[in-house]
Amino acid sequence: MSFGFLGIQFGFALQNANVSRIFETLGADIDEIPMLWIAAPLTGLLVQPVIGYLSDRTWTRLGRRRPYFLVGAIMSTIALFFMPNSTALWIAAIMLWVLDLSINVSMEPFRAFVADNLSEEQRTEGFAMQSFFIGVGAVAGSILPWVLSNVFHLSNTAPEGVIPPSVKWAFYLGGLVFLLTVLWTVFKSKEYTPEELDSFHKDETENQVGEVKVHFSKLFKFGMGFSVLGIIFVLGLIQSELDKSLYVLAGGILFVGLLFIFSAYLQKDNKNNAFTQITSDLLSMPKTMKQLAWVQFFTWFALFSMWIYATQAVTHHIYHTSDTTSKLYNEGADWVGVLFTVYNGVAAIIAFLLPVLAKRTSRKFTHFIALLLGGLGLISFYFITNPNLLIISMIGVGIAWASILSMPYAILSGALPSNKMGYYMGVFNFFIVIPQLIAATILGFLVKQLFKGDPVYALIVGGVSMFIAGLLTLRVDDEK
Repeated sequence: MSFGFLGIQFGFALQNANVSRIFETLGADIDEIPMLWIAAPLTGLLVQPVIGYLSDRTWTRLGRRRPYFLVGAIMSTIALFFMPNSTALWIAAIMLWVLDLSINVSMEPFRAFVADNLSEEQRTEGFAMQSFFIGVGAVAGSILPWVLSNVFHLSNTAPEGVIPPSVKWAFYLGGLVFLLTVLWTVFKSKEYTPEELDSFHKDETENQVGEVKVHFSKLFKFGMGFSVLGIIFVLGLIQSELDKSLYVLAGGILFVGLLFIFSAYLQKDNKNNAFTQITSDLLSMPKTMKQLAWVQFFTWFALFSMWIYATQAVTHHIYHTSDTTSKLYNEGADWVGVLFTVYNGVAAIIAFLLPVLAKRTSRKFTHFIALLLGGLGLISFYFITNPNLLIISMIGVGIAWASILSMPYAILSGALPSNKMGYYMGVFNFFIVIPQLIAATILGFLVKQLFKGDPVYALIVGGVSMFIAGLLTLRVDDEK
């Protein structure tokens, strides 16, 4: 069931470790990079709940979730082949959007796939198995450019504005691995039919919910609150003449508010459809999911700060260069790939130890400890001058990553209605992508205006954010 995640994470790791490098090679300034990344979380925000909603209601010869794995894998493979051949910055930004769209189509149903097929007692180990394959795939994807450069002697430098051959071939191989591993899961695994799933849950009526209709006034008040906040934010930006990237955040808040107002009037007129159901279910989330939402928010803000600025923090703060054509810069960028390999490798190893610790303590205490170690790892970048010592930092990040990929989902799956597992797993992605959108819109401003262009401070902000996430974990209700 989980083998396909190896390929998904292989492609995801190539994206995380190399896209900022590609953007900078094609001429992007440091403070512009977060805005170029904004397509990735925005795509997830729109795609994952829709894919989850549809997959809950799909049944084909390939099953319920597996058709989405297959379509996403084919699209991702095509995007991975085209991404490193971008000849202009705007083309690379579009290809990132296409790649992230494709990865999201494959990735979202995998969470529900495991929850569908495993009992409550098996899910912690099931999501740990996913973490293992995620770690293995990410190790291979992160280190591949370095291996191609240092073992197979492909050049890791190129003329200005051209992506190095080692990066290009890493993306080509990544596309092939993505497709083959997902095909293995599609054709070698099975799914329970809707009738079988209904029979499994026939005595669990409390775990089944029908279509929810939130009252007009609640939807309207929620929408008006966000709309007013967005308008105030926009007016404040106009008055203060702050960075233009912040308008994206303000516009996003206003747009969400208008969507909920629109949904309120549709429900008032009894025009119920998939859109009104999605917005109603969003306001009717189980209590545990609402508590985990805050944990996810601060966790993924921290992770996104690392993914955006790790390359720049290492090359600027430790290697002391910003010349993308220099050998020193590309050595530093390759080392970031090695560091990402370390944290993903640690995650693959630790994945099977976390369920043991969770059984002896609790899942939320285990997650708390892991996030604290991750926060320390990110903050330590500021104090380290020897790049080799960053491996120690990434061990802490790797422990946190292993827990991030398993514990929240294990806790969440026990609190969700079984007939809306895919949808709520998709909605849970909101609290992964919203902090990424915020990070993409404010980190560039902070680095430029507050931190005087030094990207390592973005990692410190990420470390503090991960501390906050750890503390919030302790208030989560982890009940079956």
